[in-house]
Amino acid sequence: MILKCIAVDDEPLALDIIEDYVSKVPFLQLVKRTENAIEALQLVQAGGIDLVFLDIQMPDLTGIQFLKIAGEKSNFILTTAYSQYALESYDLNVSDYLLKPIAFDRFYKAVEKVHKNLQRSETTAVAAPEPVPAPAATNNGNAPVQDFIFVKTEHKIQKIQLDDILYIEGLKDYISIFTRTERVITLQNMKKMEETLPKGEFIRVHKSYIISLDKIESIERSRISIASKIIPIGDTYRDEFFKLIDGRNI
Repeated sequence: MILKCIAVDDEPLALDIIEDYVSKVPFLQLVKRTENAIEALQLVQAGGIDLVFLDIQMPDLTGIQFLKIAGEKSNFILTTAYSQYALESYDLNVSDYLLKPIAFDRFYKAVEKVHKNLQRSETTAVAAPEPVPAPAATNNGNAPVQDFIFVKTEHKIQKIQLDDILYIEGLKDYISIFTRTERVITLQNMKKMEETLPKGEFIRVHKSYIISLDKIESIERSRISIASKIIPIGDTYRDEFFKLIDGRNI
C-alpha cells in the first residue's frame, strides 16, 4: 500500500528534508511539496491524499487552522520547532507530532504507524461486528448486571471484563482498549463503544477517550491521571464530566 503524501512548510529547507526522507521510504510517494497552505488545503479537500506533513507556524493559514478546516480528510503529521502546540494538536487527532530538527528514525517511526493503521483499516474493510454485551445476569431480581463485553480483534473474538478496563482510546477507524494487563485493538468507533458500556461506570471525556470512573487516580485542571497516563478533558465533555464528579465529592 503506497501512501500519497504532501509536504506543507514555509521554509524550503524543511521541505527539502521531508522530500529526502520520503524518498527513502518505499511505501511513501510525495505528490506535492508547497509553501502555500491554501493550495495544500485545496488538495486535501479534493481527496486522494493519504498523509500530510504540516508545519504549524505559516503565513495566511497556521497548521492548527489548517487542521480545523480539513477535519478528517487525511492523516496529519505535524512538523514544527515549537513544542507548545502539542496538546492542542492532540485534541485535533493528528497522527504524530515531530519536533524539528527531525531525525530520520523518528520520521520513519511516525510514517510507519500511519501506514500500519491504514493497512489495518483496508484489510478489515468488511464491517466488524459491534461489541457484544455479555448475557445479562440478574441481581436478586433487580436490573440486569453487565460485567464483560466481547470485541473482535484481528484474529479472534475476545472477552474483556469491564472491571479490568482502565480507559479506551479512539484512533481513526479503530480503538485501543487499555486494561490492567494488556492493550486490545478492535475495528470500531467510539460512539458505538460509548453506547455499549454501562453508563455510570464509564464516561467519555474527550473525542478520543472514554475512561473508567473508578480507575481515576487524580484530576488536575483539565487532565485526568489513570495508571500514569495523562488524559485530556475535551471542551465538549467538560461540563458533563465535572457535574458527575461534583455529585460524588464528599
